[in-house]
Amino acid sequence: MEIFLALFVLAALVTTVAVVSARRRPPGAELEPPPPPVETLDPPTLDPLVEAEPAVVAPPEAPPRPRFRDRLGQARSLLAGYVASVLSRSTIDGETWDELEEALVRADVGVGLTASLLDDLRTRVKGEGIATPAALVEALKDDLKRRLSEGDRSLRLEPGAPNVWLFVGVNGVGKTTTVGKVGLREASAGWTVVMAAGDTFRAAAAEQLELWAARVGADVVRGAEGADPGSVVFDAVERAGAKGADLVLADTAGRLHNKVNLMEELKKIRRIAERPPARLTEVLLVIDATTGQNGLTQARVFTEAVDVSGVVLTKLDGTAKGGIALAIAVDLGLPIKLVGLGEAPEDLVDFDPAEFVDALFA
Repeated sequence: MEIFLALFVLAALVTTVAVVSARRRPPGAELEPPPPPVETLDPPTLDPLVEAEPAVVAPPEAPPRPRFRDRLGQARSLLAGYVASVLSRSTIDGETWDELEEALVRADVGVGLTASLLDDLRTRVKGEGIATPAALVEALKDDLKRRLSEGDRSLRLEPGAPNVWLFVGVNGVGKTTTVGKVGLREASAGWTVVMAAGDTFRAAAAEQLELWAARVGADVVRGAEGADPGSVVFDAVERAGAKGADLVLADTAGRLHNKVNLMEELKKIRRIAERPPARLTEVLLVIDATTGQNGLTQARVFTEAVDVSGVVLTKLDGTAKGGIALAIAVDLGLPIKLVGLGEAPEDLVDFDPAEFVDALFA
C-alpha cells in the first residue's frame, strides 16, 4: 500500500511540472536546437620565400626657410615712409636727396657711407639720364645689392683634414647658440661635427653646447671651469683627427674689444686652431644687429686681432638698424655669411643680398 501511494505522488509531481512548462512556452513554439559548434580556422601560412613589403614612412618635412621679407618688418617700416614720400614726387629735387640721406642714416648705414652712396647715385643720375623718383630708388637698390655681394660669402670646408671654424665676438651676441645652430646645419648636410666648448669662464656655455651636441649627434669637448680655452680647442682638434671628423666648431668666451689682454688670448687660440693636422678655414665674428654702429667698431678691432673671414649677423629680425649690414660689408670689406632671422635653428640662414635689399624696400 505504501509503495502504491509513493508512486502516485511521484506521478502527480511530474504532471505538474509538465503543465507549468507548457504554460511558459508560447503556443506553437518549438524548442530551439543547440547552436552549431564554432569552426576555428588556422591562420593562413605565408610562403617563406615571399617577404612582406615594409611599410613606407614618409620622412618629416623640413621647416620652410624663413623669408627676409617676412622677418625684416621693423627695418622696412623705418624706410617705408621715406621711400613712399620719394616715390610720390614727380621729379628728383633737393628734398628727394634729403629724404634718401635721412633714411639711410637712420637705418644705421653710417654718415660717411651714406654720403658715398648718394654721391655715386648722383653720378649715375647724370650719366644714365635717370629722371624719375621710381628709377632713382631702383638705382639705389641695385647699388646696395652690388656692394653687399662683394666678397666670398661661402663657408669654406676643405676635405682631407679637420676644418676649424672659430667663433668670436663680444658678450651676449649669441655665439654659443650660433655654434649649436651651425652644428645642426652642417650635420644635416652630412658632415661629421665636433664642438669645442672654449668658453671656459661661463659654465652655462659648456652645458648649453652639450645640449646642442646631443641634438646634433656630435661630440663635445669641454674643460674645467676657468681652464685654458686654447687647450680645449687643441683637444677638440685631436678628437676630430682621431675619429676622422670633418669639422670642429670652436666657441670662445665673449670679450670686450677694448680689453687688450683678452684680445691677446684670442690671438693665442687662433694660433692653436691652425696647427696641423687642423686647418683653420673660417674665423666668424658674431655681431648682434641691434647694436648698430657699435657693431662696426667691434668688427674693426676683431678683424685686426684675428683676421676675421666673415660675419654672422644675429637678431636681424629684431632691429630697424638693418643698414649695419651694409656698413660692415662696405666699410670693412667683410662678407656677411649668415644672418639670424629668428630663434629657431632654421632661422639661421645664408645671407642673400638681393633678397635683403628687396625686403627693405618692399
